[in-house]
Amino acid sequence: MINTTNLVLASNSPRRKQLLSLGNWNFQVIVSDIDESQLAGEKPDQYVLRLAKEKTLAVAQKAQPENIIIGSDTSVIDGDEILGKPVDEADAKRMLKQLRGRTHQVYTGVAIYRISDGKMLTELSITDVPMRNYSDDEISAYIHTGDPMDKAGAYAIQHPEFQPVESMNGCFAGVMGLPMCHVIRTLQKLDLPPKADAPSACQSLLNYQCPVSPAILRGEA
Repeated sequence: MINTTNLVLASNSPRRKQLLSLGNWNFQVIVSDIDESQLAGEKPDQYVLRLAKEKTLAVAQKAQPENIIIGSDTSVIDGDEILGKPVDEADAKRMLKQLRGRTHQVYTGVAIYRISDGKMLTELSITDVPMRNYSDDEISAYIHTGDPMDKAGAYAIQHPEFQPVESMNGCFAGVMGLPMCHVIRTLQKLDLPPKADAPSACQSLLNYQCPVSPAILRGEA
């Protein structure tokens, strides 16, 4: 199949693939394989942006010269602590209890790399996420679904039964792993505007009236 836009998504995440498809671009997936360890003294914004860039560069070695690669990394930040994917069910339970009834932040770094001239553009989405005061029984039931085990912070904001988040005032898609308005405005700089109304499609998919989308698209956030 011919990929007429030359876009490559450096992620096998179903959530990122679903979100990127809203722009109606043709794209292919090439999975990156990098060490995601945090460096000593590395701040959350530095961490997610570094990993996003490293993912694009790792995929560039497998891609074609005409490709433009999108890499993304999402981390849950609680104070000064970066919460990655849980190592086991006990770790997932610990994270969910730690986040319960409090507000944390989700950082998503996006890197878009054009191989032909080595141009690298980056975006950073930071969203406050207030968690509801879910019960221990709800935590156990959610862990038993297996869903938390491949999620930063041990939760998926969009999970239909658990529904861990109390309310939202930021980028819902960014918390899911790919802040679409940031992606759109960056691809437009590379003369690749979406072929559909992706912001509206994103809000419809997520059943969420986004308060920050217009400002992000205008480059004001």
